[in-house]
Amino acid sequence: MQDQRFLESDWDYCVVLDACRYDVFSELYDDYLDGDLEKRWSTGSSTPEWAYRTFEGDHDIAYFSGNPFINSLGIPLNELKWGASCDYEWSADDHISEVVDVWKHGWDDDLGTIPPESMAESFRDNQGLVADADRTVVHYMQPHAPYLSRGGGQKLRQIQKGIKRQGERAELGEDGGLLSALGDRVRPRVESVLDDSNLAMKVGLWLETGLGGVLTDGTRTTAMRYYEENLRIALEGVAELVESLDGDVVVTADHGEAFGEDGVWEHHIETHIPALMEVPWLELD
Repeated sequence: MQDQRFLESDWDYCVVLDACRYDVFSELYDDYLDGDLEKRWSTGSSTPEWAYRTFEGDHDIAYFSGNPFINSLGIPLNELKWGASCDYEWSADDHISEVVDVWKHGWDDDLGTIPPESMAESFRDNQGLVADADRTVVHYMQPHAPYLSRGGGQKLRQIQKGIKRQGERAELGEDGGLLSALGDRVRPRVESVLDDSNLAMKVGLWLETGLGGVLTDGTRTTAMRYYEENLRIALEGVAELVESLDGDVVVTADHGEAFGEDGVWEHHIETHIPALMEVPWLELD
C-alpha cells in the first residue's frame, strides 16, 4: 500500500470525504461512481494532523471546506481550544490560496452540520475561484458524524463555539483571562484521562446515535449503520457534482473512523491504526 501522496498525484478536482474508511467505501462506492480504486495510507488520523502534514508550502487551490478546521480565518489549529487540541501551528490561509468557508455559510442548524447540498451550492456559486485556481478541492463533512438521518448533531458544535470564542477574544485583544488560563491548564489533564478510557471514547458516538439503538444492537452495530447511511448520502451528492466536472477527478478521505478497533472509537490525533489511516483513492473514469 502506498502513501496517499495527495498533492503529488495528478488531479484537477479532488473530493475529500471526511472520516471515510477504506473498507466501508470499497463496499458502497460502485453503486454511485465508476473508477479505479486503491487503498492508500493517509498522513494523519484526524483532520488537523492530515492538514498540517499534507499542506506544506504554498498551493494554488480553491478549497471548499465543510470542515471548520480548514478555514480562511487565520486562526492556527493549536489556538482552536476545545476543538483541535493539538500543537500544530498551522492555518489554512498560510498554505492554500483560496479557502471557501462552507462550514460557516452552509451550516444547517437542525442537522448540526454541513449537508452535501451546501457543498454543491457553494461550488456552483464560486466558479470564478475554480477557474482561477490550478486545482480544486471539495471537502465534504460526511460520512463524519453527526448522522444526517437523526438531526441535532453535536460533534461540530464545540468546534463552531471554539472558533467563535477565539474570534471574540481576538477582537477584544484579550487572552481570555483567568478562567481561560485555568481551562487551558485543566483541559489537557482531563483529555489525557478520557483518551485512556474506552468508555469515554464511546460517549461521542452515543451523543450522535442515541442510546436506544445502542442498548438494542450495541455501539458498533448502531454507529456503523448510521455511518454507512451517511456515506451513501454523501456519495449521492458527489455523483451528482462530478457529472459537471471537466478534468481528472479523484475521491479520497483525510482519515478513517474507528469503531472499537484496537480499543479506539471515532478518530484522534496521531493514532496511526489501519481503521484511521487506510483511506480510499478513487480515480474516476
